[in-house]
Amino acid sequence: MAGSAGELAELLDLERLEVDLYRGAQARTERQRVFGGQVAGQAVVAATRSVDDGYVLHSLHSYFLRPGDTTVPIVYDVERIRDGRSFVTRRVSARQHGRPIYYLTANFQVPEDGFEHQDRMPDVVPPEQAVPLVDLVRAQGREQGEDWEREWSALDLRYVGVSGQGLPADPDHPAQARIWARVAGRLSDDPTLQEAAFTYASDLTLLGASLVPHGVTLGSPRLVPASLDHTIWFHKPFRADEWWLYDQFSPFAGGGRGLALARVFSQDGDLVATVAQEGLIRLHDGRGR
Repeated sequence: MAGSAGELAELLDLERLEVDLYRGAQARTERQRVFGGQVAGQAVVAATRSVDDGYVLHSLHSYFLRPGDTTVPIVYDVERIRDGRSFVTRRVSARQHGRPIYYLTANFQVPEDGFEHQDRMPDVVPPEQAVPLVDLVRAQGREQGEDWEREWSALDLRYVGVSGQGLPADPDHPAQARIWARVAGRLSDDPTLQEAAFTYASDLTLLGASLVPHGVTLGSPRLVPASLDHTIWFHKPFRADEWWLYDQFSPFAGGGRGLALARVFSQDGDLVATVAQEGLIRLHDGRGR
């Protein structure tokens, strides 16, 4: 995956093939399938490039259909669903080998004033006092640490805690996880790049919240994890390369699937986004998706 902020920016910069048709490069990786956050982030760029200035991305809804092949580029085909005075809608199909692997529907809006309220940011330690996630991975073994650094060095993630470990145990809400996150380096001021980079990062840890009560992590060999769908609501402009709190929780798991949601707060307490994802958390039994 992207090993630096610069590599991440390059990964998200699509090649234009034709009007509303783009090609996304692949990152160097040893993963068996394309990281879902990469496909989603590249699709955000494709959708946004078809929208006139003055509209801002306010929501995206997407489905991961098939595992992506890491050895060939991904083609993004943008469909212009609606162009209104206040809202614009785009649909993006990501394809490899002639078949769709991912669908995105994105909505854009002309900014306007209206009623405002938000949840209060939870009380947490600042990012400087949180534990770098890479240190926790290194503690599992040298190979795991080297793999994490090779794949995920473009992101700076700081562990705050999970239910019963760093966060209070709450029987009413047994699956909670909080981290501080940012891109590990400075990106340009381009809002599309900031949104795409956040979309990329938002897929990495969210499903793990659904595993907190079960003593299993996403990297466990006992587990077959996969993102099934992914939704983001962007509430306010923010930078992916400045600290944001990922307040993750899972209200339900069952049927081999886990549902996880997250509130995203800027360091000054603004609720800037909300994320939802359902994913496969099947124990290893040899079946595919």
